[in-house]
Amino acid sequence: MSRLVARRIQRRGIDLSQLSFIPAPTKVPLQRAGVDPVPRIAELRAAGPLSRLPLPFDFAVHLVTGYAEARAVLADRDSYSNDIRHLLGGIGPTGGDDIGGLGFTDPPLHTRLRKIVTPEFTMRRLARLEPLIEEIVARQLDALAAAGTPADLAREVSFPVPFLTICDLLGLDLLDRDAFATLGSQRFDATGGAASAFGAVSVQRAFLLEAVARQRKEPGPGLIGQILREEGETITDLELAGLADGVFTGGYETTAGMISLSTLVLLRDPAYAAVLREGSRTEVDRVVEELLRYLSVVQVAFPRFAKYDMELFGHPLRAGDVVIASLSGANRDPAWAGAEDPEMFDPARVPASGHLAFGHGIHRCIGAELARMELRIVLPALFRRFPGLALAVPQAELGFRQLSFVYGVDELPVTF
Repeated sequence: MSRLVARRIQRRGIDLSQLSFIPAPTKVPLQRAGVDPVPRIAELRAAGPLSRLPLPFDFAVHLVTGYAEARAVLADRDSYSNDIRHLLGGIGPTGGDDIGGLGFTDPPLHTRLRKIVTPEFTMRRLARLEPLIEEIVARQLDALAAAGTPADLAREVSFPVPFLTICDLLGLDLLDRDAFATLGSQRFDATGGAASAFGAVSVQRAFLLEAVARQRKEPGPGLIGQILREEGETITDLELAGLADGVFTGGYETTAGMISLSTLVLLRDPAYAAVLREGSRTEVDRVVEELLRYLSVVQVAFPRFAKYDMELFGHPLRAGDVVIASLSGANRDPAWAGAEDPEMFDPARVPASGHLAFGHGIHRCIGAELARMELRIVLPALFRRFPGLALAVPQAELGFRQLSFVYGVDELPVTF
C-alpha cells in the first residue's frame, strides 16, 4: 500500500485490533435470516450496486452488493490493496506483521507465496486425498451412528471431516490439532468486535509458528514439511506460518459450515436428498455448486483498500477507503445471468457464469477444489447411510452464528 494511503489512515487514528464492538451499519453484510441474507442486502442492491456504510468516525466503508460489480472489484488487482497491517496497531508476538497469509498480502509477495502452494491444490494433486477423505467420512458416520439418535451432526461429522483432512494435508501432529480445534470459529466471530477476532488470529498464528519451527528442524510428511524441504531458508517461519494459517482455517471452518447448512437445506425436500443418493456425478456436482452459491458461507470477501482517489460505479472514493464485496448478496443478485429466482434453492440450476462463493481474482480461495471434493464425498455418503435423516428440532431453534464472517451453526441435532 502506498505511503500516502497509510498516512491518511494513521491520521484517522484507527486500530482495528483494539475495536471491541462492531458499528451497527457494518453488521448488515454479516447478518442472516436463517440461511438467507437479511432483506436489507436486497434493498441496498436494488438502490445501487455500491453503498457507503455510515460510520461514526472518519473511515469510509463501501459495500458492493451487485454480482457484476463485485466480480469487477475482486478482479481489479491494480486499484486496491489487501494489506491490512496499517489498521492493526500491533497484535501478537510479532506485532502487526503477524497477520500474514495470502488474503491480506499484495503482489509481488502474494504472487511468490501463492506460487509455492498452488501446485498442491490442483485437481491432479488433490485426487490422492480422495481415499483419505472417504475413510474419514466413513469413520465419522460411524461415530454419528454410535452417538445414538438424536445426535449432533456438527460435532460428529461437519467439523471433524474437514478438520482431519486439512491436518493431514498440512502434516500437523495431534498436539497441534487439539490446540487448533477451539480457535477456528473464534477468529471469524465479530460479536466481540475486531479485537476478539484478531486475538484468536494471534493465538492460532503463534501455534503455527511453533509447528513450523519444529518442522524446520525435522520436516514432516505434509505440506509444511514439503515446503521447507523445497524452499529452505528462502521462506521465513512467519511467511510459512501465514500460508499454513490460511490453508488451515480456510480449509476446515468454511467447509464445516457448508456441511451443516447444506444438510439443513437438503432436508427441506426428500427429492433433494434423493439426488444425492441416486444421482449421477454430474447431478451431484450441480447440487454442490448450487449449495455453494445459495449458502455463500463466506459472507464477505477480504477487504480492499483504494490505492488512490477514484470513482467507483459513480461514487467517489478516497485513497484508503475500504471496499467490501458482499458475496452472499452478489450470489443472490437477480441481474446475474442464469440465476433466475436467485433467492430460491434450485438443485437443477445451471447458471451461465460462475458464482462468487470462493471469491474471484488473485485472492480466490486456493482450497476451492478441496472443498468441492469433500462436499461431493460427504453429502451423498451421509444421505445413503441415513435415509431417514431429519432435524431433531425446528429450524427456528437452531443456534445460527449471529455475526460471523463465516456463517454456520455450532450444533445441528438430527435424528435417524
